Formats: sequence, C-alpha cells, structure tokens
Amino acid sequence: MDLTLVVLAAGLSTRYGRLKQLEPLGPGGAALLDYGLYDARRAGYDRFVLVVRPELEPRFREHLERIFSGTLRVGWAHQQPDDLPAGCALAGKRSKPWGTGHAVLAAREHVDGPFVVMNADDFYGAEAYAALGDFLRHPGRSQLDFAAAGYRLRDTLSPHGGVSRALCELDDDGYLRRVVEVKNVGEEGGTLGGRTLSGRRLELTGEETISMNLWGAEPAAFPLLQERFAHFLDERGADPDAEFLLSEAVNELIAARACRVKVIPASGPWLGVTYQDDRPHVEARLQGLVAAGQYPAVLSSVDQGQAG
Repeated sequence: MDLTLVVLAAGLSTRYGRLKQLEPLGPGGAALLDYGLYDARRAGYDRFVLVVRPELEPRFREHLERIFSGTLRVGWAHQQPDDLPAGCALAGKRSKPWGTGHAVLAAREHVDGPFVVMNADDFYGAEAYAALGDFLRHPGRSQLDFAAAGYRLRDTLSPHGGVSRALCELDDDGYLRRVVEVKNVGEEGGTLGGRTLSGRRLELTGEETISMNLWGAEPAAFPLLQERFAHFLDERGADPDAEFLLSEAVNELIAARACRVKVIPASGPWLGVTYQDDRPHVEARLQGLVAAGQYPAVLSSVDQGQAG
C-alpha cells in the first residue's frame, strides 16, 4: 500500500524571523524537514507532497535536489488565499495563509491513498512515522479512522519563551475526545501553564499528551475538511487574522461523529525551533543522533528501510 507524506511548508515563520522550514540545522546543511522525509522513506512511504507558497517553490526544489539528488517522488501543492470551496468568496483582501487545515486541503489533488501530515519545521523522530504508517496499513481499519502522534508536553517546551501547544483529551481507548489549543505555554510565577484561545489561564503538569501536528488520514478526510472550511468562512472569513486550524476542524468532526482519531504515543525525540535561541540545542541534539548512528552525516535517499 502506497503511503504519502504531506509536508506543510507554507508558514510565514513570523516569530523566527526568516524561513525556518529550510534552516540548516543538521550536519551537511540538512533542515528539519529533510529528517522527516528521510524517516518517512525508511518507514516505507512512497510519495511526498510539499505544500508551499508559489513564490518559494524554486527554493524548496533547489534544497531538496541538493539533499536528495532527485531520488524522492515529490509533488508540489500551493497554498493560496483564493483556493476556496465552491460557492465561497473572499470577504476582503487576504494575504496570510488560512492555516493548517487549509494547507492540508491544498494537497488534495495530489493524494489518492492513506497519508500522513507533518510540519516542515518540526523533527518528530523515526518511530512516529513508522507507527502512523503501521496504523494506516492495518487491513481492518475504517476509512474514517484517523490517527495523531501524541507527545509529552514537557518534551516540547522552549526555555526561551512561550509556545503554542494542542492538548489532547483522550477516552479510555486512546481515541481523541477533543484538542484544546493553548497559547504561551511556559513557566509563569514558578508554575507551568498557558492560556486557552478564550484567554483562560490553564495550569499544566508537563505530563499532558499533546499533538504536534503529525496526523494520519485517508482521502475521505478532504471532503470533511472542505465542509468545515466552508462553515469557517461563513463565520470568520471576514477576519484577516482568522486561521482555519486543523485541530479545530478535527474537534468539530469528532463532535459530529464524522470520524475517529486514535492518538498513538510517540517517544520522540521531538525537536523544533520557535526562537533563534532554540537553535544551539537542536543542532546539538541532531549532532548527537548522527554520532549515535541513527542518521548519516549526509542525508540521502533510503533503500529498503536502511538508515545508511
């Protein structure tokens, strides 16, 4: 069974200050997205779709050619503000992307089988891609049974400032009840906490399960997301800062019993650079993984699941 990795790479990197999706953090100038492509390929993924802004596609093409020498099957999708469901129109001028839910929809013409969605600027660890791939290959799974990798909150924080995280509330069988978006997660007065989208202060232990936007799904997800996006546009489309978040769309679909989402524990490590000061830590961790033999010093294509 073919598996596709959809890479969300159209973000603006506002807090980081430059295009961190291609930031060279690993040996040989590898970006975090390169490790995701590498890990997915050795886990048996066959196709790769990068969702980018049209003006940046040449830079991404050049980067992937340098790292992988044309050995990956890559398709290109553009996230553009005027890509709207039939019957919907832009209410005013829109320059920024619509958000992660819309970015996934941008890949819909390039995906015809089970797929995994990742952020281009996150490192998820090889086990997460393998576990989601195994879930999607399971012969008894419903086409409306989706999945998400779940990480421990404490393992994803930055000592250099607050971060946004998606807390997962689970049922007894490990399926998602809902996702709670929490902003500015960090230490405040000696206590770990953050604020919900409504502004309510939420105290946290650090042991909470969170989604870092690594999801597994089927093409059946696309019409469901299109419907939720149309609803979003009706309610909030006139707000130039409103974002159609994948987590919020999933919440609505779960509440409507349109799908189920199994949360699969991920042991990591998860790595990401929210702030410039996060960079030395991430570079050191990647160097350590290379030194431990988990990755080659220079990434390239992977054949038959071998790390090289």
